[in-house]
Amino acid sequence: MEMEMVVAVPSPEVPAEEERALIRDITVAAEAHAKEGDTFFLITHRWWQSWIDYVIQDLANSTNNGSHHHEHGSNVLRRPGAIDNTDLIDDTASEVSNMEIELHDTLVEGCDYILLPQQVWEKLHGWYGGGPTLPRKAINTGLSQTDLAIEVYPLRLQLLLAPKGEQAVIRISKKDTVGELHKKACEVFDLIPDEVCIWDYYGRTRHSLMDNLEKTLDDANIQMDQDILVEVTTDANGSLDGGCIGSIQDNEYLERESTSLIADASKSGLSNENFASNNYTSRSYSSSLTQSQYLRSSNGDLDNMHGTSAMITRGSPLGLTGLLNLGNTCFMNSAIQCLVHTPEFARYFREDYHREINWQNPLGMVGELALAFGELLRKLWAPGRTPVSPRPFKTKLSRFAPQFSGYNQHDSQELLAFLLDGLHEDLNRVKHRPYIKSKDADGRSDDEVADEYWANHIARNNSIIVDVCQGQYKSTLVCPACGKVSVTFDPFMYLSLPLQFTSTRSMTVMVFTFDGSTPPTPYTVNVPKQGRCRDLIQAISNACSLRNGERLVIAEIRNHRIHRLLDDPVVQLSTINDDDHLAVYRLPKMEKKPNYIQDNGNNISVTAWKPYGVPLLAQVSRNETVTGMHIHEMVRKMLAPMQKNQESQHSVQSSVSTRTQTYHTDSTKFQLQLIDDSNTTIEQSNDTIRVPQSSLAAVIFVNWSKADLKKLNTHHLENLPEVFKYAPPAKRTRGEPLSLYSCLDAFLREEPLVPEDMYCPRCKEQRQASKKLDLWRLPEVLVIHLKRFSFSRSTKQKLETFVNFPIHDFDLTNYIANKKSSERQIYELYAVSNHYGSMASGHYTAYIKLLDEERWYNFDDSHVSAINEEDVKSGNQL
Repeated sequence: MEMEMVVAVPSPEVPAEEERALIRDITVAAEAHAKEGDTFFLITHRWWQSWIDYVIQDLANSTNNGSHHHEHGSNVLRRPGAIDNTDLIDDTASEVSNMEIELHDTLVEGCDYILLPQQVWEKLHGWYGGGPTLPRKAINTGLSQTDLAIEVYPLRLQLLLAPKGEQAVIRISKKDTVGELHKKACEVFDLIPDEVCIWDYYGRTRHSLMDNLEKTLDDANIQMDQDILVEVTTDANGSLDGGCIGSIQDNEYLERESTSLIADASKSGLSNENFASNNYTSRSYSSSLTQSQYLRSSNGDLDNMHGTSAMITRGSPLGLTGLLNLGNTCFMNSAIQCLVHTPEFARYFREDYHREINWQNPLGMVGELALAFGELLRKLWAPGRTPVSPRPFKTKLSRFAPQFSGYNQHDSQELLAFLLDGLHEDLNRVKHRPYIKSKDADGRSDDEVADEYWANHIARNNSIIVDVCQGQYKSTLVCPACGKVSVTFDPFMYLSLPLQFTSTRSMTVMVFTFDGSTPPTPYTVNVPKQGRCRDLIQAISNACSLRNGERLVIAEIRNHRIHRLLDDPVVQLSTINDDDHLAVYRLPKMEKKPNYIQDNGNNISVTAWKPYGVPLLAQVSRNETVTGMHIHEMVRKMLAPMQKNQESQHSVQSSVSTRTQTYHTDSTKFQLQLIDDSNTTIEQSNDTIRVPQSSLAAVIFVNWSKADLKKLNTHHLENLPEVFKYAPPAKRTRGEPLSLYSCLDAFLREEPLVPEDMYCPRCKEQRQASKKLDLWRLPEVLVIHLKRFSFSRSTKQKLETFVNFPIHDFDLTNYIANKKSSERQIYELYAVSNHYGSMASGHYTAYIKLLDEERWYNFDDSHVSAINEEDVKSGNQL
């Protein structure tokens, strides 16, 4: 087993300020001339942010200090290393046949990646190297030539070959033509084009023969992750004699596949709450039909058949119609049922709402979303109990909100928010929005200013959605330096309430000592959620009783190597994910900026070195002569507390401390072989060792035999803890519920902001202001979202906290900051969207109260059943 050292990238040939200016100029020019077909490149947000911080540091210091001089050399940000886009790559997606590199399905622009014009990428890649290269094309998304979007996720389609039963997965642009899809299918299966026809096979149903080869896949309404049936025929024109309309009963493979998918659909419920992301990965289908019913259907259309009787009983209540699950669409069905059973919407969309559709609103969907929703609502309120297929609605939804394409589970609140906003824009009565500039309060009363803000809002936004669902906040910011108070009054569509009220964050790190005084020790500390690295350093310093002559260096470890040093005290802790791994090194303070020596463990084999364990970090002064003997002694000190046998006479004494411990090594039995980054053995001699002056760290490989490795307790080297290991919180019992009022109190509580969130016009600089929200105007229908789901880079968790909410008389009178109204603000509950189960396998339903008969029902996709009022409360509300 062995250890290694990593060499940093050499200093740049181009100064940082020149890099910044060049990239700025190239970006402006490229964006000004962007056109359809241009190539853009993805770059990981983490690397891009490190480059931004690097090139603007002189500018920032010039602003803060009046010159380019840095008072503290340790604050100077180093030039980033090679571009590393591996965070964006999904190495497991090997089933995609025509793309060598697949992205993770849950990436979000601005959080995970940045899109760069080709000229910018080429310049950065030329300077820094690295990769992999991830090009994407700009496509036209509207009528104008300037309506461009970058197709980060081209269509992923599954090709099913009949009658052989072969299948393949491909990627293709939605702006490619049917002819190009036909050509690609023939290439994949090695077919003769004249003998092949292709079908739109969405949901394993033959929707249409794709014979218009000039039509784009977008115009043909082909969706992400859908199936395309590739059928071999001797007649290229697709006539009945040619077999293109042949029955799928002749295809045993497709029969078996359909049966399996349909049977398993009720069990699938992958929950994925990646907001505003192109998230397409899993596939499942749902239907209550048996295989024999499906095969007896003339066209296999699941939408027009169902096992439930359509018989109408005299006097049966309206509004008890379920929705078919199209495959993981329970989240959509739950949100739709809550909306269509809102009395104001039920009346509005059953009347002539077409006259209010805003056909010209550039922010809307040209009325298509409103029309699709209105048609679906009318079907759900029609007489009868036959479940309705929401497929036409989902098709429109997918066209305008690609994140809801495919068959992934989503948060029903995410969909509800989109629907409310989209319906508002489609139904906005304001055809030409005036430009209105908000005025300062200038000593005016809150009543006057709030009414002015609301009037300005209504002048631009006036729809049934605003009438029913929108209220108004009072937002108060206070500058901590000069005391300036800034008050605004903003509209809201729903209240998103927290279930965890803490303003702190728990972080776990492993602390290593440079002098071998203590073994590697894990520490868990609490820091502000909106804190900086300096807050984490201070908390760890207190926890490990850092001495006056010592300092801490924090490193993020990836793949057994130091990925980055977090030595900038103002780096936000939000850049550190819960599933990251942090090592903290206790090092002596030095007058001048030191060089680091990094010892990496490696498991050596006959053919290659393999990274092992956690790198150990030591430091030397830049003007200090370092010898081989010195290097050996540093490594021995750091390894000393990890040795299992402490009985020999040779000792290594730790630094003076009240907690000083003595560890022993046996120099005759424990031999280290040190090799530098050029593969040269470092002897135990007084020969001078070269330490690079410009690199992040000199790297040394530590090589030992398996027998030597057994003498060490390597647990902490092999098991570096995650920053935060999620564990489900203890479930609250009915005896200790969390009140909905306490959730609202936490939401309205005053809290500090990060400095970047407020610029004080009086101080003329960024200030860490405090913010206080108050409810000023409440809507007729109040939508409340309980924030049950949380995310990190690789994990998703659900809080099962039981919230005790009132079904009757939810009184918000005392929460209204506007005291001029004497009316009591009391609400009655009528709809609840529930999520059952875990994030990995959950299911949505809706509890709805039919107000005309005062009875509660459970809308579970196509199944609707009566429930008792006491069953409405659970730990699953969204």
